[in-house]
Amino acid sequence: MTEFREQDLAGALFERVSLRDATFTQVFLNAARMHAVDFTGAQVRGALFKESRMRGVELVDVEINGELKNVVVNGVDIAPLVEAELNRRMPERARMRPDDADGFREAWAILERLWEGTVARARTFPEAALHRSIDDEWSFIQTLRHLNFASAAWVGRMILGDAAPWHQWDLPWDEAPGWDGIPWDREARPSLDEVPTVRRERQVMVRHVM
Repeated sequence: MTEFREQDLAGALFERVSLRDATFTQVFLNAARMHAVDFTGAQVRGALFKESRMRGVELVDVEINGELKNVVVNGVDIAPLVEAELNRRMPERARMRPDDADGFREAWAILERLWEGTVARARTFPEAALHRSIDDEWSFIQTLRHLNFASAAWVGRMILGDAAPWHQWDLPWDEAPGWDGIPWDREARPSLDEVPTVRRERQVMVRHVM
């Protein structure tokens, strides 16, 4: 199996290439050109195909998860269609792009309610399942820890001016450069009772700012 890691493929040309069952994770293919490429069975997660052109490609049994903008397939911009369908399935999703203070307060209240239900469902799972990583993605507990870090970084530090708002279980993103004084232990295994306690404190902080 061929692997490409930490490589700059901007402007690359792929012609008559088989990418069957390939996995694209946080791949940046700016201005790439693809002709007669087979993507059958491919999975695309967190990849950026900005200003790329694909001609004569085969997209069969392909799974794509990410942000879509100006994605033209056979002459049709599919991004608005996907957005509309996602909003139809979950009407509250349309409120996640507010443009005023009241809208942000409403969106945050929705997020708090949805996360409360998610955590309640997580409590029905065995503890080991909450720490399980699939395809090297974060576990459920790690995801909560990262949300705690994001709240501390963007609200606690940037808005409230706290130079060290961190908790020992906060988790930065994997590609972060690393900083002195900021906790970063991906392998820590706090319980589901411990992490939501911090999460509730951070939610109160965000709610207070809003």
